[in-house]
Amino acid sequence: MRGYGIGVDEAGRGPVIGPLVVCALAIPMADYPILEEMGVADSKSLSKKKRGEMSRWIKIESANRGWKIGLSVCSPERIDMNSIESNLNILEAKLFSEAIKNTVSAKAGGGIFLDACDVDQVRFGKNVMSYLGNEWAGWDVTSEHKLDQSNLLVGASSIIAKVTRDLAISDLSKKLGLDIGSGYPSDPKTRRAVRELVSGTAPHDCLRWSWSTVRDAWISTHNSPVPIRYDEVGKYAQVDLRAWSDSNHK
Repeated sequence: MRGYGIGVDEAGRGPVIGPLVVCALAIPMADYPILEEMGVADSKSLSKKKRGEMSRWIKIESANRGWKIGLSVCSPERIDMNSIESNLNILEAKLFSEAIKNTVSAKAGGGIFLDACDVDQVRFGKNVMSYLGNEWAGWDVTSEHKLDQSNLLVGASSIIAKVTRDLAISDLSKKLGLDIGSGYPSDPKTRRAVRELVSGTAPHDCLRWSWSTVRDAWISTHNSPVPIRYDEVGKYAQVDLRAWSDSNHK
């Protein structure tokens, strides 16, 4: 088999705290059986210990075999800024394309396998290919929901993405001196942490200000709308004043 296979998956789409991580793993198609031999699987089916071991193995094999790992780590600020003019599906299509470009040259040729984030899996594949540009037009693309469960290459990329995201959350928790839990709004530890992280003059930078969990915690604490979030060039994320007004009159 010739050319490369590139599997792409993400971790951290739904959390209210921390980054969204996309990983693309590119390997020669001839090396695909190695993933099966080593028992690669979807990250969600593995224990934390097993994910860590598998992640280390993938990185070692990448160094030894010339496999390429492309990461795109998206900050909460970028997620909020994106919300001004786009939605999360479009942002993830951009992040997937960025991670892919961080692997091998488009000239290598082969197949791209995407764990589709959009409810319309075909549309997601088209959006990713659009952001990749014409030089990638010769690659075959497969965009399907839950592809991490049926494609070992996507499963391998899901492992790297999950371990990278978990490490970022662990480091953030240590830096804050605060148990922030998993970062997901359904986690009681996370919800308590959010309340702590909105107690200052502005929500903490590690929070996704555009998430309703942050907005609700801020309003409950300060009885005022969430502050406007500006980026480095002065662009701002519009606060949801209508939501504030609605909640204030209930």
